[in-house]
Amino acid sequence: MINLALLSAAHTHTRGFLKTIAEKDACTLIVLWDDVPDRGQRFADEYGVDYSSDLAATVARSDIDGFVICAENTRHLPLLKAAVPAGKPIFCEKPFTTTTAEAAEALALIRAHGTVVHMGYVQPFSAQMQGVITYLVSGALGTITHARYRNAHQAAYGRTFDAPDVAWFTDPDLAGGGAFMDMGTHAVHLLRTLLGPVNRVTAAIGNASGIYPGVDDNGVALCRFKNGALATIEASWVQTGGPGGLEITGSNTTLYQHPQLGYVTAVPRGDPQPVPTAEARPTRIDRLVAAIEGNLSPDELEQDLVCAADAVAIVEACYESNKTGQWVKVPAV
Repeated sequence: MINLALLSAAHTHTRGFLKTIAEKDACTLIVLWDDVPDRGQRFADEYGVDYSSDLAATVARSDIDGFVICAENTRHLPLLKAAVPAGKPIFCEKPFTTTTAEAAEALALIRAHGTVVHMGYVQPFSAQMQGVITYLVSGALGTITHARYRNAHQAAYGRTFDAPDVAWFTDPDLAGGGAFMDMGTHAVHLLRTLLGPVNRVTAAIGNASGIYPGVDDNGVALCRFKNGALATIEASWVQTGGPGGLEITGSNTTLYQHPQLGYVTAVPRGDPQPVPTAEARPTRIDRLVAAIEGNLSPDELEQDLVCAADAVAIVEACYESNKTGQWVKVPAV
């Protein structure tokens, strides 16, 4: 049995992760630490585990095999600094951190201790997207010229963050940003995974609804990739409908998400051709269990970590571009 510890129950996905752990035969949660005693005790009581207010003692426990970090975005780094030296695999909710400097600090610590760390990204790991990756690697798309991806929902209009436990999503000091930090990081991570490093960005990010005025609720960015491709990223908490999905155009054909067929390719006046799926990769809690069991290759884990760190730099550059109105170079992590 794999024993897990939860470090903070702040994230809106916490209950989903704890439910997943409770339903698995391979792992169990044995302790829950939280810096908000009321919140931590409530979650610990609900899932029948011990509550701890002592972070150092929790991390030092010899009966723990891995950690799940569900803290507020800007509190990821302190928890990573506490847990990484223990050398046990860590699943940390996305984003990795909220600034490039913090991502670089965390990355150096992770590599110094050889600790496995992955984030709560899911888009690249589905069977469909793994098939897309295989197709892109084959070169069949030709020279990639442009792409787009929308990651959006109606969290603002739905008042998703009114509840006290998740109100921090609307506090820039805790969230580091709004919809573009929350939703945009997923889109950035996916396109960084698919298309490689980004050289520079320009973005317009703002608040359209006025519902959570302390942070942004929508944004659009243009990313110029190292390979020359130009991609549009949309992130929103005020998306009330319409198609989403990925589209990538190359010199030979265009790949996009068909409403009935999944991901397909098509040329002008041609019928859409389905892109074969590939083996899905584990995500979130499943990925943590796989890491603890040694079922993920070092190359896969390293590539994922680099993309997660780069996503921080890209998102930060987008926010900087929104302030300056200029194209911004993406810094190296």
